[in-house]
Amino acid sequence: MILSLPIDLLILFAILAPIVYLLGVKIRARKIVDIWAVVGFLVSAVALYLLYNEVAAEGIIIHYWAGQQIRGIAILQIDMLSIFMAAIFLLIGLLTAIYSTKYMERDTGHAEYYTLLLLMVAGMIGVVFAGDFFTFFLFWEVMCIASYVLVAFRKEKWESIEAGFKYLIISSAGSATVLFAMSILYGMAGTLNFAYLSSTISNTPTPWSILALAMIVLGLGVKAAIVPFHTWLPDAHPAAPSSISAMLSGVVIKTGVYGLIRIMILIFAPAEYQWQLLLAIFAIITMTVGNVMALLQNDIKRLLAFSSIGHIGYIIFGLSIASVYGLTGGIFHIMNHAIGKALLFLCAGAFLFAVESRNLDDLAGIGKKMKITGFTFIIGSLALAGIPPLNAFQSEFMIILAGIQQGVTNGIWYGLSAIMVLNILFSVGYYLRIIQIIMLREPTVIAMKAKEAPAPMLFSMIILAILCIVIGIYPGPFADFANQAAEAALNLDNYVRAVVG
Repeated sequence: MILSLPIDLLILFAILAPIVYLLGVKIRARKIVDIWAVVGFLVSAVALYLLYNEVAAEGIIIHYWAGQQIRGIAILQIDMLSIFMAAIFLLIGLLTAIYSTKYMERDTGHAEYYTLLLLMVAGMIGVVFAGDFFTFFLFWEVMCIASYVLVAFRKEKWESIEAGFKYLIISSAGSATVLFAMSILYGMAGTLNFAYLSSTISNTPTPWSILALAMIVLGLGVKAAIVPFHTWLPDAHPAAPSSISAMLSGVVIKTGVYGLIRIMILIFAPAEYQWQLLLAIFAIITMTVGNVMALLQNDIKRLLAFSSIGHIGYIIFGLSIASVYGLTGGIFHIMNHAIGKALLFLCAGAFLFAVESRNLDDLAGIGKKMKITGFTFIIGSLALAGIPPLNAFQSEFMIILAGIQQGVTNGIWYGLSAIMVLNILFSVGYYLRIIQIIMLREPTVIAMKAKEAPAPMLFSMIILAILCIVIGIYPGPFADFANQAAEAALNLDNYVRAVVG
C-alpha cells in the first residue's frame, strides 16, 4: 500500500484504463473499459468500508510516507470526517460511471474519459485524507487538472473549450492563493502539518495568520463557488457532459467546503479568530445570489448550476455557526445536496441525450414522454426545494435550528436564519417552475421525439431518487454519520494528539 488502499486502487485502475481500452479494441469489446471503471469504483468502495471499520475502532488512522513520520511532510491522517466525504465521492463517482456507460457512447475518447474520472475521484479522496498542506495541495491539483480536462472534454464544441479555459484560469488563481497562504504559514510555524499548525498558531492570531486565513477563504472559496468567487461555475456545468456536471456540482465543489471546514476549525480556532459572523455574511450572500439567479434561467443546466451556489450558501452557513449541531447540519447537507443535485444533472443529461436541447421551452412536457426520468426529476427537485419528507429538508431544518440556537447569544443570527428560510422559499419557486414545465405542459414538437433513457442511466437515477426518499423518511443513521464527522472535525485535541502527542 503506497498511500491508502481506496486511493491506490483508483490510481491503479486509472493507469490501466487505456491498456484495457486497447485490449477491448483488439477483441472487439469496446465496452470493457466502461466495465473496468465501474469495477474500479466498486473495489475502492469496498476498501473504504474496511478503512471505515478501522477508523470506527481506532478514531484516527495515520499513514506515513515511506512508513515513517517526517515532521510536516506528506502525512495522510484519516478520521470520520474524511471517511464521510470519501464515501460521498465514491457513491456519486460509481453511479456516474454506471450512467456514463450509455450516456457517453456517442463520444470518443472513452479511455481518456474514465482515466480522468478515476483520477479526479482519487484526487478528491486524497484531499480529504490529507494531514498536511503538502499532501492536500498535491491531491488538490490532481483533482483540478482532471476536472479542467473533463469540463472541456467535448473539445469540438467552442462552448466547452471556453468554459474549460475560464474554469482553468479562475481555479488556478484560487489554487495559487492557497499556495501563497501555505508559504505564509510555513514561514510562521516551520511546518505544513495540520496538527503542528493547530498547536502552533491556532490560539495566537497575528496579522500574518489573519492574512493567511483570508487567502485560504478566497482560494478555497473559488472551488466551493462562494460568491463572489463563483463566476466559473455557471459556465462550466452547462458546457461539461452531464455526467461530469453531476460530479462537479455533486462532489467537486464540496472539496472546497471540506477544506474550509478542516482548516478553519483546526488551524484558525473560531474562539480566537472570530470568523463566524463574517463567514455567515458570505453564506447569506452566496445563497441569495445563487437562488435569485436560478429564478432567471431558461437553460436547465445553468439553472441547476446556480442552485448549487445557493446550496453551498446553506452549507457554509452551517459551518459559520461552528457548533456541533450547526456543523452536523452543514455536513449532512453536503450529503443530501450531492445526492439530489447529482440526480437532477443526470436527469437533465437524460433529457439532453433524448432531444439534444437544454432550453426549458424545448423541454416542456418531456416528462410525459420519459415517465421514469420525469418522476425521478420530480423527486430530486422536491428534495432540493426542501419539501418534507425528502432528504434535504432534514439538513436544512437542522441548519436553521442551529442558527436560531445561536441567536440566543447574539440576536443577529435570528435575522440570518430568517434570510435562509426566505432563500429556501425562493428555491421552492424555481423548482416548482421547472416541474410544471417538464411534467405538466403539453409536449413540444422537440419533446415529442423523446424516448425513455437507457437502462444504465435509469439505474443511477433511480438509486439516487430512492436515497432521497430513504434518507428523508429515515434520517437517523445518516444524520448520526454526519454527527460523527462533525465531532471529529471539532475534536481538535484528538486530531492533534495523534501526531504531536
